[in-house]
Amino acid sequence: MIELHSVTKAYRTRAGDHVVLDRIDAMFPDQVSTGILGKNGAGKSTLLRILGGAERPDAGQVVRHGRVSWPIGFTGGFNGSLSGEENSRFVARIYGADVDEVVDFAQRFAEIGEYFRMPVRTYSSGMRARLAFGLSMALDFDTYLVDEVTAVGDKSFQAKCRAAFEDRSERSTVIIVSHNMNTIRKYCSRAAVLNGGRLRFYEDLDEAAEAYEAVA
Repeated sequence: MIELHSVTKAYRTRAGDHVVLDRIDAMFPDQVSTGILGKNGAGKSTLLRILGGAERPDAGQVVRHGRVSWPIGFTGGFNGSLSGEENSRFVARIYGADVDEVVDFAQRFAEIGEYFRMPVRTYSSGMRARLAFGLSMALDFDTYLVDEVTAVGDKSFQAKCRAAFEDRSERSTVIIVSHNMNTIRKYCSRAAVLNGGRLRFYEDLDEAAEAYEAVA
């Protein structure tokens, strides 16, 4: 479970502060998967990073219960000077997982060949995303945070990603950001629309779709 208490986040622009999260109070309970919808620039990815701890809010508090993944699709946490293998070993140790198992899974899943033992800074954005997804799936989390940018690679790789993700979603909570309502319907039982810094939840997915279409 993740709780937000008066969470606020703004970015400086030439026109002044742009508030993307405005004193948000929310709860993401266990075993209830939630989709987050919003137009470009609404702050969906920012919210996901804050939920996972990759970014701090300007004000407010985030309370996490259980193990929460970093946002799948977010590759900013890799050390560019280390190889994919070394990054995988580092992450496995942080989470107290079996290092060899995590490395083996990430290497097989990412399918980046010899690059797995080369510095991450030599990777293309697609290879980084493959490694990030594989490493996320190598670890067991109570809550998975998923960004829509995980659709990388060819159809075969995407199918493998979907199968792995479906397996995890059956036993873990999922919070997923997506523009695709079909994706939300497939994995989530409720949805929220982020607009104007406010986050509004809908238990009915049809109502969420209508609300999203009204602001998109």
